[in-house]
Amino acid sequence: MRKGEQTRASIVAAALELAARDGLEGLTIGALAERMQMSKSGVFAHFGSREDLQIAVLKEYERRFVQEVLVPGLKAPRGLPRLRAILARWLDRTAIEAASGCIWISGATEYDDRPGAVREELVGTVRGWQRELSRAIRQAVETGELLPDLDVDELVFQLYGVILVLHHDGRLLNSPDALPRARRSVDRLIDSYRAGPAGDGPGQGARAGAESGSPPDRQLARAGG
Repeated sequence: MRKGEQTRASIVAAALELAARDGLEGLTIGALAERMQMSKSGVFAHFGSREDLQIAVLKEYERRFVQEVLVPGLKAPRGLPRLRAILARWLDRTAIEAASGCIWISGATEYDDRPGAVREELVGTVRGWQRELSRAIRQAVETGELLPDLDVDELVFQLYGVILVLHHDGRLLNSPDALPRARRSVDRLIDSYRAGPAGDGPGQGARAGAESGSPPDRQLARAGG
């Protein structure tokens, strides 16, 4: 890697740490220059604008997410083992980010009503992750481990709910039980959709109980298999 590329990579890494703490909107060239012990013009020379810097931070976050969550998970056998491996790593990463901050979660609050290139990049990365998650779920359906009529979008929605509560309770409430509770919740969710040997497994019973009112492309796309 050339010196200029190394400097740019170091700036983006520092910017990611600042954005996790202060949010993408809290990211400024001045604060970054002070962190890097560089002049503002020196930092600015590597990016056309503050918006370009914010987008570069989102791309770096996505790259790290792929390497830490998706790529290792893809090494597990196709089907339920792969899905569980991906979800386990996602839970672990979220628990860590409850202390340091998650720019996907904070960014959703910052850019939910703020149009522009940064919002488009954020939405694109999140949707890319949802597609990979949906792919892993569909593969578990294809292997016969999950119910054939499973609503993939519904399960993705439910899993995201667990992740958001994990981050909320871990970060805001500082709950030591947040991660184990989230793990149990994910296990129960997956088990509720399990297919039995003749289509009459625990998943159908859990789903029937729920219905009766009883408790029951991008870097990401390229990494998917």
